[in-house]
Amino acid sequence: MHYEDFQFLRFEHKPNGVLVITINRPEVMNATNDRLHWELTKIWEVVNEDPKTRVAVITGAGDKAFSAGGDLSWISSMVGNPQMIGNVMKEASDIVYNMLACDKPIISAINGVAVGAGLAVAMLADISIMAEEAKITDGHVKLGVAAGDHAAIIWPLLCGMAKAKYYLMTAEFIDGKEAERIGLVSLSVPRAQLMEKALEVADKLARGSQQAIRFTKRSLNGWLHMFRPVFESSLAMEMMCFLGEDAPEGVAAVREKRAPNFPSTNR
Repeated sequence: MHYEDFQFLRFEHKPNGVLVITINRPEVMNATNDRLHWELTKIWEVVNEDPKTRVAVITGAGDKAFSAGGDLSWISSMVGNPQMIGNVMKEASDIVYNMLACDKPIISAINGVAVGAGLAVAMLADISIMAEEAKITDGHVKLGVAAGDHAAIIWPLLCGMAKAKYYLMTAEFIDGKEAERIGLVSLSVPRAQLMEKALEVADKLARGSQQAIRFTKRSLNGWLHMFRPVFESSLAMEMMCFLGEDAPEGVAAVREKRAPNFPSTNR
């Protein structure tokens, strides 16, 4: 693929070798549909093969959201649909592994709410910089499905098992200050300073020894590769839940903006 082939990602090439990638569906708070989800699997190989790019910075269009989870219509179409579940499972895996396989540093500038596949990209970036006012949540359990698309492989390493279990099992929101305090993100800054800081860090990396920086990334990613079996099992459990009895109620509750009444709690 080439940059012009992407429909929902916008690109700005800086003279210093920094590429700014913007998730560009602002009318729906940059939520992922089937096309955007697929594009988030493909962009990292394009970045890796681009000789003009040394560092990628990814952010969301507008002031409200990095990416506000999956479109409900898209998520609804997964419930009880084994073929679609299989496709989404592969793409969710590809997002994780293709980001790890990209030798070039990836920085996430988390400007607003981040949920779902967007949160996976934000957390799997090599350096994550979050607006203090932004909020993130792994909201899987609110939908009645397991936290599977990235969290099991990275959250315990970032913030420890106690915090990871708390936030993944409760799906509470975390703001930028708290996310930095517990080690879930690299830095938090006021929203007005977010892109300035992200580009400052990107410039530092772009001017450094490219081989040394890339080999350091590759070495540290060894920790993540050690936990591939954990990730694979969590992803499978998430997809199994889409075939279960709680997922339809979880999706309906989110759509109707009410508390869910999961069948599994009524036995």
